[in-house]
Amino acid sequence: MKRFILSSIVMTSFGLTAVGHTAWAAEDAASTPVEAFKKGKVSFDMTIGYFIRKFDDPGVDDSEALTGGGIVKYETAPYYQTKFGIAYYGSHDMGIVEWEKGKGTSFLQADGGDIRFIGEGYLQLGTGIHQLTVGRQRLATPLMDDHNLRLLPSSYEAVVYRNTARENTLLEFGYVNRYSGFGSRNSGFESPDAAWGEDGLAYVYVKTKAGKVDVRGQFINTLDDSGSRKNYRYADVSVPLEKGTKSYVKAQYGGTAYHDADTSTMLGVKAGTTVTTVDLALSWNAILDGNFQAVEAGPMYTDWQQGYGPYQPSTAVGVQAVFYPTSKSSIKLGYLDVNGIDGSRVDEFAESNLDARYKFTDVSSFRVRYSVKDQAFEDANGRYDRTDFRMYYYHLF
Repeated sequence: MKRFILSSIVMTSFGLTAVGHTAWAAEDAASTPVEAFKKGKVSFDMTIGYFIRKFDDPGVDDSEALTGGGIVKYETAPYYQTKFGIAYYGSHDMGIVEWEKGKGTSFLQADGGDIRFIGEGYLQLGTGIHQLTVGRQRLATPLMDDHNLRLLPSSYEAVVYRNTARENTLLEFGYVNRYSGFGSRNSGFESPDAAWGEDGLAYVYVKTKAGKVDVRGQFINTLDDSGSRKNYRYADVSVPLEKGTKSYVKAQYGGTAYHDADTSTMLGVKAGTTVTTVDLALSWNAILDGNFQAVEAGPMYTDWQQGYGPYQPSTAVGVQAVFYPTSKSSIKLGYLDVNGIDGSRVDEFAESNLDARYKFTDVSSFRVRYSVKDQAFEDANGRYDRTDFRMYYYHLF
């Protein structure tokens, strides 16, 4: 019943999504519905992406794709604290790559077809203090976010209420019944009934600041017992340190409860500082008992390239350094060592990675990502040694 109600709202209004938590400027408001559409804005968030994944095992096919696309979005001006918006999501083969090699990149559909669908469609009600959003939207919570790792972000069919009445505090309640999947690699939305159950998910998320300390917490509960999951939970704290430059320490906790499997516990600590112009960080995570799983996010401090899970029982240590050669560029270098617990085979690996960015202008930038992953166990269950190379060109209109 909940799914039918939400789907009906989406079909009639294309939904509600929040694009921030501040009140709309009075000069931007429209006096009539027609004026709201006339004063609306069209934006183009365009990307050209190239991704090649090579495996050391000659019996495993490499994956390669070159695509162009992104998000084309229209949003009305506010009318009586109401906005309407709709966005097209697309990733299109640029005529160079065969789908057999591209399907493992998530830049195209599994059958090699272009990705094209309505990724956002929303009707947003309220001000910066009270905000109600229904329909296809991007989320930004620790366990459920847009997971923008490939060419397109993930999007959700949801009803979300946000409250910022208290200073430095966001309180968010939501219901989600479908989403566009990891990296929006299919043309449309899916219902993960096997994991969530038929009635979807309900969540509460809190983000606040106590003095200089940032605290976040989220709890997600499945609404029936037909799926494998019972709930997801997460909390973290970030404390700035007086010694050093931009020094901090962070700690996190998470877990996933299952109906017919062991409940997991995730723990993590991260510390960082800046030496001259180089940002340095050391991180540690542990997954205990069962597998840890976010809905669609990579919240762990050591989760740099994996990005999807589920994460097997393991411990991980990572180091990162970020250099800034110029005011418009950055180079991030990292190394991660993951050790499996209780026979874990997938999460037993070492990874080195590079993430370099250059900003040409305020609306255009270039990014290169490269990683080398060495699996301790190479087989269908433990994955294989591989290298990933990605290039992106971003342009906003």
